[in-house]
Amino acid sequence: MNFSFEKIGPHLAVVLVFIVSALLYFSPVLSGKKMFQSDIQQYRGMSREQMDFREQTGEEAYWTDAAFGGMPTYQLGAKYPFNWVKSLDLGIRFLPRPADYLFLYFIGFYILLLVLKLDWRYAGLGALAFGFSSYLIIIIGVGHNAKAHAIAYMPLVLSGIILTFRKKYIWGFVLTTVAMALEIVANHVQMTYYLMLLVLVLGVAYLIDAFRKNELPHFFKSVGILVLAVGLAIGTNAASLMATSEYSSFSTRGKSELTISPDGNPKTDVGGLDKAYINQYSYGISESLDLFIAGLYGGSNSEPYNKDSAFTEFLKKQGVPAAQVPSIFEQFGLYYWGSQPGVSGPAYLGAVIVFLFVLGLFMVKGRLKWWLAGGSLLSLLLSFGGNLSWFTDLWIDYFPLYNKFRAVTSIQVILELCVPVLAVFGLYKMLQTTDSKEHKLNALKWTTVITGGLSLIILLFKGSLFSFSGGNDAFYIQNYGMEFINAVKEDRKELLVSDTIKTLVLVLIAAGLIWFYLKKKVSETQVILVMAILIVFDLVQVDRRYVNTENFMAARIVEKPFQATQADQKILKDTTRYRVYEQNVGLNGARTSYFHNSIGGYHGAKPARLQDLVEFYLYNGNIKPLNLLNVKYIITQNEEGAEQVQINPQANGNAWFVQNVKIVPDADTEILSLDSLNTKQTAVVQEQFANEISGKMFPQDSTASISLVEHQPNHLKYQSNSDMERLAVFSEVYYPNGWNAYIDGNEINHFKTDYILRGMMVPAGNHTIEFKFEPQVVKTGSKISLASNILLVLVIMGAVFLGIKRSKNDSETVSQ
Repeated sequence: MNFSFEKIGPHLAVVLVFIVSALLYFSPVLSGKKMFQSDIQQYRGMSREQMDFREQTGEEAYWTDAAFGGMPTYQLGAKYPFNWVKSLDLGIRFLPRPADYLFLYFIGFYILLLVLKLDWRYAGLGALAFGFSSYLIIIIGVGHNAKAHAIAYMPLVLSGIILTFRKKYIWGFVLTTVAMALEIVANHVQMTYYLMLLVLVLGVAYLIDAFRKNELPHFFKSVGILVLAVGLAIGTNAASLMATSEYSSFSTRGKSELTISPDGNPKTDVGGLDKAYINQYSYGISESLDLFIAGLYGGSNSEPYNKDSAFTEFLKKQGVPAAQVPSIFEQFGLYYWGSQPGVSGPAYLGAVIVFLFVLGLFMVKGRLKWWLAGGSLLSLLLSFGGNLSWFTDLWIDYFPLYNKFRAVTSIQVILELCVPVLAVFGLYKMLQTTDSKEHKLNALKWTTVITGGLSLIILLFKGSLFSFSGGNDAFYIQNYGMEFINAVKEDRKELLVSDTIKTLVLVLIAAGLIWFYLKKKVSETQVILVMAILIVFDLVQVDRRYVNTENFMAARIVEKPFQATQADQKILKDTTRYRVYEQNVGLNGARTSYFHNSIGGYHGAKPARLQDLVEFYLYNGNIKPLNLLNVKYIITQNEEGAEQVQINPQANGNAWFVQNVKIVPDADTEILSLDSLNTKQTAVVQEQFANEISGKMFPQDSTASISLVEHQPNHLKYQSNSDMERLAVFSEVYYPNGWNAYIDGNEINHFKTDYILRGMMVPAGNHTIEFKFEPQVVKTGSKISLASNILLVLVIMGAVFLGIKRSKNDSETVSQ
């Protein structure tokens, strides 16, 4: 292994450029500031209880009471034993957040292009284009950190797969295993799933190529090696994967127990998410042009303030004080007029990159072109969602697990990866001597005609091609008048015009630069350097509209995103165990969870039974779920907007003995039965648990009692006293996979009651009852992770040893 500075020097220089670029873009991190990310604010609310518990005890609870009445923390940043891959991941992400994610974008893509046998200049250019593409920056801005994390490792996974198919079996296996382990530890299943779709496209391309070259044995050998690599990567993450899989069936992503809907009609899509929910964010077909022209569809809901805009002039004419105009301008969020409910910015790839991608379609041949173009096309078509419903429905109905994921526009991450790769190869092929000059000129001509011509058509015929009308415009017309929306339309049109002109100019400059090269007026290195400057200038200029220094603030504010109100302070004086419902936050925000045990929260996979109760009752004004889950306090707002605390006198408390039991055949009957029951006196139990109950009636006894005496997220202790065996109901979410029940230290069965709660037969006398969260899945998964990590280390050591031995043998052969 020859590690001379001549070989590694350029790579070190490129890595330094990546570090500097990441830190410069997110420069406030250098002064200790942190980015305010809306999703991370919600995550902090959700995870505060578990982090406080970890800090106070040094233990991992794996359960939180703070959200949705109680749920596992498997998808809330839980830490697992022997997670060596996570330590490696943290070592790679050594820069302050969020510069670490941008650096990760750069370095992963750089390695992919090196594996594809491009030299460091092209690889560096491609990495900058990938890392600065607007979608990848915008998701960091809004706090989709897990998504950014998983996307950043995608190129590294592809690198290992390609190495393997190139007969570099040992290092291909090692890189695929490590990269896939890192991809999994990023913990965004949807992005990893989309990566696997791209891998399937890649595999088909290699299979066809192997068949044509009569190399099928090599293909299947490679596939076998890759399957082992992925298996080992899964093993290193066994604890988190097994725990997440276990929770999935309990969540809204799993199969529902119910066969009816709240309206009484048969329930549809019982095996996944509802189609309307999946397609809620569907990319407009013509909206795909904003990959090429950033402001084509208004950019985002909240475009940066423009003092010269028509809407600014409109506000001034209405007498709005000049000092208030910028905040009102940004408050309305009017400019995006595409088919999605709203966006934080366009998925802009860059004018030069799209130009080079089209050039690559003419210049690049073989399997590389077809899997990159195929992946891009598949990604684009699936991102249309409900706007291309016949195609999307095929995938939802028939492709495994596709119906588990929402926001179909997210699949454009595949396009975001594939397009820059083919673009860089298009440039590379144009600047090499392998193709004839005539072919290059012809490719350049048609690429310029297609991209430049499209820009020109949009510019000249914008009024007849586009309406500039948004989905909510009728509301604004009704409330603010036609002049209001006309001003907005003028700004939408102006944004389209300015960005289209910029795109056209960049296309012409890029085309002219290549033409000058073909005429031998500039060198290859000069073309690469100027192209890099054009690409970075173009992308960063768009990126900074949406993610810039204004996103940063003092670290103390970011780390404490919610401030306790007078209502919170009043409630927190109560040191007993209870839950809180905050009407203004509702069930889809984590502010309440930051201070209290809440029945709401912020998560993509809520506990399914809680969601069912909410839809059947709470959304219809029935507070049954609040009573069952011991919601003692309700925070409301009066007419002046001031917060008020209401005590819910009907809250059932932490635990109670019932007098009657209603046995029902199924979940449908169970949830419907709650409407007419006094749940303090009668419990509803499904037939499958009927053998746990000694009778159906228990005489009233005013001296019988059961009360909570100690509580932690993962450990609850009660004291009971009764003169006979009784059925106790606990105001705790029933989750059978980890919660164990004990009476006086002896384990005992418990069961589901009242659709969502826990029930238990308690013997006569005085007893100590405990619930402990002891998830076996974590223990088993951790052992598998340890064994897999040890095996991976041994494989890496073996690969290094063989590499050194082979290099030594090669050196001896040369010397002889």
